[in-house]
Amino acid sequence: MSMLEGSPNQFGGFVVNPGALPEDAGRFRRRLADAMDDWADVGYKVAWLEVPLASAGLVPAAAEAGFRYHHADEDYVMMTLQIEEGAYIPPHATHYIGAGGVVISEDRQLLVVSERHQIRPRSGPSYKLPGGALTQGEHLADGVVREVLEETGVRTRFEAVVCLRHWHGYRYGKSDIYFVCRLSPLSREITMQEEELEAALWMPVDEYLGADTVHNFNKTIVSAALNSEGVKPGFIEGYGDRHQFEFFLPTGLAPQGVEYEETP
Repeated sequence: MSMLEGSPNQFGGFVVNPGALPEDAGRFRRRLADAMDDWADVGYKVAWLEVPLASAGLVPAAAEAGFRYHHADEDYVMMTLQIEEGAYIPPHATHYIGAGGVVISEDRQLLVVSERHQIRPRSGPSYKLPGGALTQGEHLADGVVREVLEETGVRTRFEAVVCLRHWHGYRYGKSDIYFVCRLSPLSREITMQEEELEAALWMPVDEYLGADTVHNFNKTIVSAALNSEGVKPGFIEGYGDRHQFEFFLPTGLAPQGVEYEETP
């Protein structure tokens, strides 16, 4: 048995129990050396070591033993050791996920915002769609409705995904997937998020599409929302947990009655 508590995973690796790590770095170093011999004898391919923030003093000892950084979160760092030469270690997450809402009223008014802090210098307001990043464990349809509500105070109903943008070289060298969603307004009064925005308003959609100050990307995705049915919320037999799975299907495959609405 390994000198460090843990359990094997389904890929032939050994996952160390982070809650059972010794507090003393010297003791950890000795137990780790014995554990590494055990792992090699048993035939494990990769060792996974999660070091909680409270035990960060153990990280140098693990690095000295050959462990490498895999990823980190607010309260831990994950390290891996390739025990079997050439063993595959899956990479950490490579993408950010964001969503923007094309909110168009029945009288063809488009909900737009202007950010308070922008990278490029400008001579006047530059209007874009409300939206932002999804939080961990949040469905796309829920996230874009939430973002629109937080930025503008406008309640909406999710209708469809109309297009997406895949962008490499985003934050911290990761890539970004940005979904563009068509939403129907359930309210019209605007309560702007003043920390991030300098303007939020309803604008005639034809005026927006014809404005020289609007980027071609934004014009294109608004046109996509106007002219495409997109893919709508649905479900697939055998994937019944809607808290875990989210599907978007073409019209005809998406069942009726599957919709998302922000509650007051």
